[in-house]
Amino acid sequence: MDGYVLFEIGVSIAAAVILFIYALKGFSNDIRKAGGAALDRLLTRLTGNPVTGFGLGALLTALVQSSSAISGITVALVQAGTISFRGSLPVFLGANVGTTSTAWLVAINATILGPFLIVLSALMHFAPQRIRLFGHAVLYLGIILLALQLISSYVAPLRQSEEAAAWLIHASNPWIGLLIGVVLTALLQSSSVVVGLAVVAVSQGLLATPDVVPIVLGANIGTTSTALFAALSMGAVAKRAAFANLVFNMAGVLAFLPFLGAFSAFVVGMTGPGTMAVATAHLLFNLGVAVIGFALIPLVTRFYAARPLRPGE
Repeated sequence: MDGYVLFEIGVSIAAAVILFIYALKGFSNDIRKAGGAALDRLLTRLTGNPVTGFGLGALLTALVQSSSAISGITVALVQAGTISFRGSLPVFLGANVGTTSTAWLVAINATILGPFLIVLSALMHFAPQRIRLFGHAVLYLGIILLALQLISSYVAPLRQSEEAAAWLIHASNPWIGLLIGVVLTALLQSSSVVVGLAVVAVSQGLLATPDVVPIVLGANIGTTSTALFAALSMGAVAKRAAFANLVFNMAGVLAFLPFLGAFSAFVVGMTGPGTMAVATAHLLFNLGVAVIGFALIPLVTRFYAARPLRPGE
C-alpha cells in the first residue's frame, strides 16, 4: 500500500473521528440543555444515597454518552455546594459504568441505525414543538453512529498494509497500550471515542482483543482529565472531588494490571474473541473499579476530613 493511499485513509479516519467528537459534544450539550435546572436538581436529590447516586451517574452517562460531561457537571455542583464531596464519589463511579454504552453500540452493530436516525431527525422537524425539541439530539446520535460506521469502513483497508501492521504491533505491549489509552483520551477529552476506536480496530482484525484491553484501561485514567481541568479554576473541595475520581480509576487499573492476561483470557473464553469481548471487558473492568471505589470511599472521606479546608479555599 503506497504512501498516498495511507495518507488518504489517515485523513478520512481523522475526519470521521472529528465528526464523531463534534456529534458527541453536540449530543451531550443538547441533552444537558434539555435537562437544564431539572438535571441539577435530580443530581442534588439523588446523590444523598450512594446507590442512587451510582445509578444516576451510570444512567445519565449512558444517555449523554459522555462520562466527561457528567463528571464535569458533578465537580461544578460540588463547588457550588449543591452536592456533598462524599455524595459526588458514587456518581463518578456510576459514570464509568455508563460510558461503556458506546462500546456496546459498536459491538452489537447498532451503528447501522445512524442513517435512519438522521432521516428521523429531519422528519421530527414537522412534528409538534414538544417532539421537535428532541430532533437535534436524535440528529447528533445518528451522526455519532454514522461516524463510527465510517471509521470502520475507512479502517478496513489497513488490514492489507504492512506499514500499518508495523505500527500496530507496538500496541500489543501492555504498557504502550495503556499509555495510548491515557494520552488519546486526555487529548480527545472522550473515553467513548478511544474505546469506540479500539472496538473498531478489533472488528477489522487490526488488533486482537487482549491488545486493546490495556488501551481501554488507559482510557479510564485519561477520562478523569476533564474533571481535573474543570476543577483547576474552582475551589479546594472541587479539586478534592476531581482528584478522588482519578484515585478510583488509578486504583482500578493497578488492581487489574497484574492479572491482565488472565482477565483477557477469561473474557475471551466467556464471549469469544471480537467486539463483544472488548465491550464485556470494558464493562467488567468498570464494575470492578466501582467495587474498589466503594471500598475506598470511607478512606478517602476520612483522609480529607482530617485535613479541613482553610478559609477562602
